[in-house]
Amino acid sequence: MAIGLTGALTAAWLHLPAAALIGSSLFVSIGSLFRITVDIPGWLRNIAFTVIGCSLGSSITKDALAHAIHWPISLFVLGLAVMAIMFACSWMLTRFFSQSAETAVLATSPGALAYSLGIAAGGIGDIRSILVIQNIRLLLVTTLLPFVLDNFGFELGTVNSAAISGGSGSIVVILISLGVGLSISRWKIPASFLIVGMVLSGIGHYLGLVIGRPPNSFIFLGFAITGSMVGARFASIPLRDLKRLLLASFSVFLLSGLLALAFAVPIANLLNLPYGQVFVAYAPGGVEAMAAMAIALGYDPAFVATHHLFRIFLIFLFLPASLRIVKKIRGQQWVS
Repeated sequence: MAIGLTGALTAAWLHLPAAALIGSSLFVSIGSLFRITVDIPGWLRNIAFTVIGCSLGSSITKDALAHAIHWPISLFVLGLAVMAIMFACSWMLTRFFSQSAETAVLATSPGALAYSLGIAAGGIGDIRSILVIQNIRLLLVTTLLPFVLDNFGFELGTVNSAAISGGSGSIVVILISLGVGLSISRWKIPASFLIVGMVLSGIGHYLGLVIGRPPNSFIFLGFAITGSMVGARFASIPLRDLKRLLLASFSVFLLSGLLALAFAVPIANLLNLPYGQVFVAYAPGGVEAMAAMAIALGYDPAFVATHHLFRIFLIFLFLPASLRIVKKIRGQQWVS
């Protein structure tokens, strides 16, 4: 956390976009490569995700939900984007990087690392390749996407620019969300603390029981912890695996990002939404990191979080079927 906070403060001093998220990710990743970092404790991650979830929920108002009537269109296209990304990136890994078809599918399922590793632990695919490709893609999305949005003509959002601190009311919501999150954590729901925080905070704001978002210092720490968690994933990966799979991982990041952008642009035009907001919602990153990025960049965080949670649901639903199809086709036919 000392390394992560140093990176977050340095990035903030340099006025980088999504500074706390980028700085902590980069600094802890470097520390992990030199084997001077360890994983982030579970209880600390849960607090960070709860704070981020409560901040997401602070944007859920009656006016904001009036635009949600158009979300099903965007969610449907997101489903098409997920299938296109998985198919194209899987084909690339088997064709050019000698990965098995099963490994390729699990390595390119966006935002479902824990689920993919759980399947791989049962003897399907190369778990080391899946771990490296997924983690490098997540790091690249977390650190490079804000630079792309800030420097390549994408309009940053204004949703949170005028948000006020909710003071003690927001802190009460955070504490209640932590308690509820702990009670349902045994159900193994993905991003459960973030979801609980977003739902409870959203209900409170919609009913007018809570006003404003969590204090900025809390949000900054939540971003720094989330970024540190992304970087700390490299602490247990052998350097030889990182070198061996670096080009494949970067290629997956680049192709998946371009495909996400290709699907995001027409939807942004159709629904009259900021290009950057839809791009962040479609980008192949983890739900917690992308939700934090939406808050930091001023996009509608409820829109972004809903899309990433929907993508996780789709992957949980269709990934086993995709593996069965791949097993019938056989990876060797993809190469030929």
